Amino acid sequence: MSRLHRENHLVSRIGWLRAAVLGANDGIVSTASLIVGVASATAGTSEILVAGVAGLVAGAMSMAAGEYVSVSSQSDTENADLDRERLELETHPEFEKAELAQIYVKRGLTEELARQVAVQLMAKDALGAHALAELGISEMTAARPIQAALTSAATFAVGAGMPLAMVLVAPTSSLIWVVSAASLLFLAFLGAIGAKAGGANVMKATLRVTFWGAFAMALTAGIGALVGTVV
Repeated sequence: MSRLHRENHLVSRIGWLRAAVLGANDGIVSTASLIVGVASATAGTSEILVAGVAGLVAGAMSMAAGEYVSVSSQSDTENADLDRERLELETHPEFEKAELAQIYVKRGLTEELARQVAVQLMAKDALGAHALAELGISEMTAARPIQAALTSAATFAVGAGMPLAMVLVAPTSSLIWVVSAASLLFLAFLGAIGAKAGGANVMKATLRVTFWGAFAMALTAGIGALVGTVV
C-alpha cells in the first residue's frame, strides 16, 4: 500500500491573506499618493511628514473599522444561515438527509451511494455536513472579523511607513521622484509576495498592483500641482 502524499492547499490563507495584501497595498498607495500630492503643492518637508503620519494613523483606523464591519456582516449572515440549518435539522431530519443526498447526486454519485454518504456524514456532524455541502461554509473559510481588522490595520501601517521613510532620506528637490519610484518597487514586491503566498501568477499580480499604484500617484500628483498653482 502506497503512502498518501500530503497536499498543501492554500484556501485556508484566504481570510488573513486578503486582509494583509489589501492593507499593505492601501497603505503604500494612499500614503505615497498623499505625500506626492502634498509635495506637488510645494509644501515643505515638515508639512509633508505631518500629512503622511496623519494619513497613516487615519488610514490604519479606517481599514480596521471597515474590515471589522464588513467581515462582521459576513459572519452574521453565516451564523444566521447556520441557526436556520440547525433548526431544520432538529425539526425535519429526514428531509435534510434527503436534501444532502440530492446534493451529492448532483455532484455525480448514485442515489444509493449518495444516501449512504449523507447518512454517515450526518451521523458524525450533521450541521457541519450541511454547512459545507449546502452553504459552502467551512472552518477554513469562515469569517473572522477581529483577525481581518487587526491584520488590515497592522499591514496598512507597515505599508504606509515605507513611503514615509523615503521622505526622511530623500532630498527635497527629488522627493516626489524618490517616493514614487520606491513606492512602486514596494508595490511590486508586495504583489509578488501576495501572489506567491496565494499560489497565484506572480508576474500578473505584480504588474496589476504596480500599474494601479502608478496611476493613483500620477493622478494625485497632478491634482496636487493644480491645487498648489491655484492656491
